[in-house]
Amino acid sequence: MSENHIAKEKIAYTLEKNYMPYVMSVIVSRAIPEIDGFKPSHRKLLYTMYKMGLLQGAKRKSATIVGETMKLNPHGDLAIYETLVRLTRGNDSLIHPYIDSKGNFGKHFSRDMAFAAARYTECKLEKICEEVFRDLDKNTVDLVDNYDGTMKEPVLLPTTFPNILVASNEGIAVGMASKICSFNLKEVCNAAIAFIDDDECDLSEHITAPDLSTGGELIYKASEIKQIMETGRGSFSTRAKYKYDKQNSCIDIYEIPYSTTCEDIIDNIVSLVKSGKIKDINDVRDETDLAGLKITIDIKKSVDPDDLMNKLYKLTPLQSSFGCNFNILIDGRPQVLGVRGILREWLRFRFSCIMRQLKFDIKKKEDRLHLLQGLSKILLDIDKAVKIVRETEQDIMVVPNLMIGFSIDEIQAEFVAEIKLRNLNKEYILNKVSEIDDLKASIADMKDLLGSDSRLRDYIKNQLGEVAKKFGRERRTSLISESDVVVVTADKMIEDYNIKLFLTNEGYFKKIPLTALRSSPEHKLKPEDFIVEEKEWHNKSEILFFTDKQNCYKMRIYDIPDCKAGLMGEYLINLLQMEAEERVIKFVVTDDYKGYILFAYQSGKISKITLESYATKTNRKKLANAYYAGSPLLDLTFMDKDADLVAYSNINKVLVFNTEQIAEKSTRTSQGVQVLKAKKNSYLAKILPLEASGLKDEKYYRTKNIPAIGAYLKPEDSDVTQLTIF
Repeated sequence: MSENHIAKEKIAYTLEKNYMPYVMSVIVSRAIPEIDGFKPSHRKLLYTMYKMGLLQGAKRKSATIVGETMKLNPHGDLAIYETLVRLTRGNDSLIHPYIDSKGNFGKHFSRDMAFAAARYTECKLEKICEEVFRDLDKNTVDLVDNYDGTMKEPVLLPTTFPNILVASNEGIAVGMASKICSFNLKEVCNAAIAFIDDDECDLSEHITAPDLSTGGELIYKASEIKQIMETGRGSFSTRAKYKYDKQNSCIDIYEIPYSTTCEDIIDNIVSLVKSGKIKDINDVRDETDLAGLKITIDIKKSVDPDDLMNKLYKLTPLQSSFGCNFNILIDGRPQVLGVRGILREWLRFRFSCIMRQLKFDIKKKEDRLHLLQGLSKILLDIDKAVKIVRETEQDIMVVPNLMIGFSIDEIQAEFVAEIKLRNLNKEYILNKVSEIDDLKASIADMKDLLGSDSRLRDYIKNQLGEVAKKFGRERRTSLISESDVVVVTADKMIEDYNIKLFLTNEGYFKKIPLTALRSSPEHKLKPEDFIVEEKEWHNKSEILFFTDKQNCYKMRIYDIPDCKAGLMGEYLINLLQMEAEERVIKFVVTDDYKGYILFAYQSGKISKITLESYATKTNRKKLANAYYAGSPLLDLTFMDKDADLVAYSNINKVLVFNTEQIAEKSTRTSQGVQVLKAKKNSYLAKILPLEASGLKDEKYYRTKNIPAIGAYLKPEDSDVTQLTIF
């Protein structure tokens, strides 16, 4: 096709013309629930079952129900059956299911427990559906054509209680979504009654928190629940319930959060055990049976089950959040409403249903009254009525002759003409006519009810009270205060144990548990390599590596893999991502960043830097300019308190001093203070702790003030073997 024949139009116009109708169809006709609490797919299914007479009688095969529903819902049998499954008692998705089921309908809390085919299962409507369909046949809601115009179906269902808040519902449309949690039926009905009396009442006095079909514990945070109640948006956290079987040393989990499954929980626990993050679990398995959900965790006898569960709450879906988005279709327009807004819209809808029902009943009773009033005139002379009928030659003239003979209208005359011969007796007619006074009183009462806002409110309140009494039940999801929840930090998740750390001359680092070191103490090193530093410590701590490029690399010790003495260990250039020519000269371990580091430079200066200077609020792994770069570094050592040290120059000048003479600095690049005065061509060559120096007369070398030149090394001290700490 040539370019001239291609129709060109703006993309915005194309989207508006072609895409927007699809978007609106998904929003309005598929994914977002309406004020009666149902999506179109739910409503079509339940209405079909209602028309099939499944409020009473025996159950029918699901396949039959699905087939009948396809007259209203053209989206396919599997889609319809999946909708049916979720609404059943057997699936456990809803606190108050709409369908009484027989057979395998899977389980909401199981990912792998599939439901049986429709030909194997049976169902009927639950008793609560009497409240869902009450007075449906009395013009309470509008009826519209189905997709092919062969049937009528309701636009909404006239639920006598705020079903939208009782049944959990979720839908994803185009550009928007809806996720409504369920609340307790009794609490919702009580809240609706209170709202009818005072639309500014405190709803939290009646609705404490969401109530979910899978039970569990809801971690009650007043601010979260308040936000959900007021805005329809927010989230809350729920967690599993468990009990500890001390005899068998196992934890039995019997209720889990609504938004997860048994399989997800087990997979996460297995993953934690395999990765070594949890070492206290021997086995985990799904023991769910006809008695209900059960996940069993076999644990070591020495383990505190509550501590272990707190860790699992942190690391697995045993504790998860439920995000709320109360997006509801109101008169065909999606709106996000809080609980108060939903109750207001439901009450407006319910008022409409009742007024339509009353008008329908009044019309029916008025029609009945009109017929009986005609019949009462016949009572005056039954023989006359019989005579008129007998003497009328043409059937078509019976009604007109009765109209003339008794001064009644055509409808009344038709009613009289259809009375059976056996009923043309005084007793029958008197019994019928006796209804007139009752009908007049009933019509008058209905009209008064229809015109009285207060009576209508009482009428709705009475219905709500009856529903709460008949179908209300205690909460499934219990509440636990936020203050009673043990917050497990990342630090608590780490197993602490004794270790020994080794640094080699060629930059290899080993973290070896003491238990492993005792069983195999022989080190494997590269040829010509040797250990330059070692330290006994524990796993839950931090380590600082100082390099010859004035950098400090920080790590958590538990992030370094455990090693065996028979292995080479971690190559620090790779572990710390250092420069190729960079070399670690010393490491420091700490729990609280207390103490200080002493940096000694060849210039004779020494800086005393607080270890807190290396603590950072963020998790930075590399600190540049970790110490002074103006003079070659001779030595660095960590000290938690002041001590006596010995400084040696290259010309055998010796000085004994105490580190308290050096002022602490928080600036890492501080060049420090002069300790050993330099003479021509001399420099600081070595620093030793006093106890390691072997000096026989330390007072001879000590000075009260620094800087000082020091004293020459005595012959009796020069032969002492001196070990450096660098």
